[in-house]
Amino acid sequence: MPLVKQKLLAIVAILSTALVWGLMWYPFRALNERGVSIAQTSLLVYLIAAILGIALFFDVYRRQLRWQPVLPLLALLFGWCNFSYTWAVSEGMVMRVLLLFSLSPLWTALFSRLLLQEKLSRTGWLLVGLSLAGCLIILYRPGLLDGAALLSQRYEWLALSGGISFALGNVLSKRARNLPVPVKSATIWVGVALLGFIALASRQQLGAVWQTTPQAWLLLLLLGMTLLATSIISQHGVSLLPASQTMTLMLLELVFAALSAYWLAGESMSLQEWLGAAFIAAASLLSGKMTQPVAAQEKV
Repeated sequence: MPLVKQKLLAIVAILSTALVWGLMWYPFRALNERGVSIAQTSLLVYLIAAILGIALFFDVYRRQLRWQPVLPLLALLFGWCNFSYTWAVSEGMVMRVLLLFSLSPLWTALFSRLLLQEKLSRTGWLLVGLSLAGCLIILYRPGLLDGAALLSQRYEWLALSGGISFALGNVLSKRARNLPVPVKSATIWVGVALLGFIALASRQQLGAVWQTTPQAWLLLLLLGMTLLATSIISQHGVSLLPASQTMTLMLLELVFAALSAYWLAGESMSLQEWLGAAFIAAASLLSGKMTQPVAAQEKV
């Protein structure tokens, strides 16, 4: 296939991924409103994705799967990242959740400094400040300076911790370069399903996990298949496009989420929140310039 067509397909793959994650909040929230708990949804959807994925790539797993100590940690980090996102969008404003989650480039830069010895450039420090400023603008409420809580809603903590988990997971995944992509994907699916299982077990609700309506089962199956397909096609896009272009295209997730939240849930953002969003989006867009080139680091 000509290179131009390959890149075009890669762009379509990344745009499709951004669209899926920009709309994913709606079916999760709809299921929760119909009595299917977040823990139950997480367990079943990601279990379906794991079963289908392992069946589809069984030969790959048989040849490449090797036990490594980092795997349980990646499962927990990526598991919490997805579980907390699902929980947050089920009860909070979609765009606030996504914007707090979008601070992950900031956390990635800090974790990369600590764990990979990647030094921040001057631009990088500026972008860190830009991200934090955007976060503070979004979270600011009247009375904040008088002692009101900065993160007063549970969904805000969920979104923030999910972004931190995502960032740390990405840094550890980068350090474990010898882990094949299918193995990393399966680790994510299993991790989310495991957290759903733990949450249900802690509430003594495992016995009712399979008790839901045929319509809900159909939606759960479609979600599992969608997540599997998204994992596959996004890896195709990431492998062919520059990281900066991928980041730019993935920022359209915020646009899709904002439009869908307005049309489907009647949620709209204030001017203050749009200003904070612009700061975070700008920092994410330029996040590829946060660290110094390797040659420059060696001279310091």
